[in-house]
Amino acid sequence: MAQDPIYAARRDTFFDLMPENSLAIFPSSPVRARNNDVDHEFRQDSDLFYLSGFPEPESVVLMSRQGGEQSFSMVVRPRDKMREIWDGKRYGVEGAKSEFGADEAFTVNDLAETLQKALEGKRTILYALGTNTEMDERVLGLLSRSRRMKRKGPGGPIRVHDPAEFVHEMRLRKDDAGLSRMQRAADITAAAHNAAMRATSPGMTERQVQAVIEGTFRILGSARNGYPCIVAGGDNATILHYNENDQPLGDGDLLLIDAGAEYDYYTADVTRTFPVSGKFTEAQREIYEIVLAAQLASIDRCRPGNTFDSVHDISVQVLTEGLVRVGLLEGEVNELIESGAYKRFYMHRTGHWIGMDVHDVGEYFDGEGESRILAPGMALTVEPGLYIGPDDEEADPKYRGIGIRIEDDIVVTDGEPLNLTSACPKSVEDIEGLMAEAAPEFPSIA
Repeated sequence: MAQDPIYAARRDTFFDLMPENSLAIFPSSPVRARNNDVDHEFRQDSDLFYLSGFPEPESVVLMSRQGGEQSFSMVVRPRDKMREIWDGKRYGVEGAKSEFGADEAFTVNDLAETLQKALEGKRTILYALGTNTEMDERVLGLLSRSRRMKRKGPGGPIRVHDPAEFVHEMRLRKDDAGLSRMQRAADITAAAHNAAMRATSPGMTERQVQAVIEGTFRILGSARNGYPCIVAGGDNATILHYNENDQPLGDGDLLLIDAGAEYDYYTADVTRTFPVSGKFTEAQREIYEIVLAAQLASIDRCRPGNTFDSVHDISVQVLTEGLVRVGLLEGEVNELIESGAYKRFYMHRTGHWIGMDVHDVGEYFDGEGESRILAPGMALTVEPGLYIGPDDEEADPKYRGIGIRIEDDIVVTDGEPLNLTSACPKSVEDIEGLMAEAAPEFPSIA
């Protein structure tokens, strides 16, 4: 297998950012028990995978920079004929070198000795404390030993520094390989949402619609969800992280679906809200058009030089104006924003970074505490919403129980914002038109 050269290119960039005489340590995700003797599906740590493409548990990536030289080492599970019969092939030490480009490779059985040797002459350990308990203990133990030995001669590492300063900033600005995978995840996700719109009808359950979404993901090549699906009908759509997904869908209900496919370790994150019957009521359409206007205004803000906060601020402005227009809020718009009165109906932020993790890495503020300036290659969600509680006695009864969110995945470019998920319709007319079509037996994408 010839590995994608993007991983070596990323390592070269990371090496250039490392301090002299430093060792970076990236452990794999732990295997987590689900219940009794059943484990959760393993998913590799995003940082480790970003730099190596290695998918197995019980592994560690080591990157060393010392004396003008750099090396990439891996610690992996040894080949084991019996375990491979039960659990599948392992790459082993030879595979780590031949297929993943490691300069050196060692078995996990020799981890303690390997770490000790790798730290010789190093002054800085690049490691994210607090993310892996077992590795935390090893790193802190080595640091403690180094400080004790310092009295007897030249010391070893004297500090631990979070590598997020380097690798997370790299991940924030998507390379071409990352964007290609994100587009594929977005295409799969859009196809699944479209299939769900065509399939939904009164009398179905939220779980049945979830099956359409997740079945389409798998048919089109997504191995897993980027996060648990939210399929929320009627009043449930006013619950931001609703996840029971077990209620029947009634004629006249809205259905909010927040679901994203993961493709080759990159995820999409899309929300659409549509009428179960195929036609919006007048009240539903009024609220929907407010949210859509806010989303379109926010997407237009996703340009170089604008701040991350400006994307949220314009949504708040448009939503508040709409709430006043339909009578859900009374007063002067700027005062309602200043007082936070709008948060009765809109209580979350308008977006977040997206990439290998659905809530992806990268700082939202600069070193001065100011909102981050958007730059080409950054990818973020834009997801305003309005949620009118079913028990909100101050709201006009026709609006009670309406929950609407519209979400797309946007890439900042040198010019117009790039909407990765534009294949999923969101205008009232386009949604109603799609829902009038018969559901295809097997959804497909080009």
